[in-house]
Amino acid sequence: MIYNRIKTLRIEKGLSRKDLAEAVGVNFQTIGYLERGDYNASLELAFKLAEFFSVPIDMAFSPRPFKSMAEQLAEIRAAE
Repeated sequence: MIYNRIKTLRIEKGLSRKDLAEAVGVNFQTIGYLERGDYNASLELAFKLAEFFSVPIDMAFSPRPFKSMAEQLAEIRAAE
């Protein structure tokens, strides 16, 4: 399984699934399937999404579950 942050990135930009789908050239249902983990993006789509959000691909997709924001903040604070 490939995990992703598409929903988080989409919401941060204030986009609907339809808006994002149109921007990257897929059906809006594809975005929903990606966000729920029911579908893994092709390599081409993964790069399109990462480019659209202006993030490195490994910030949008990962073979391991992403840590929650709370966990990430705790790690940053512990390292200070």
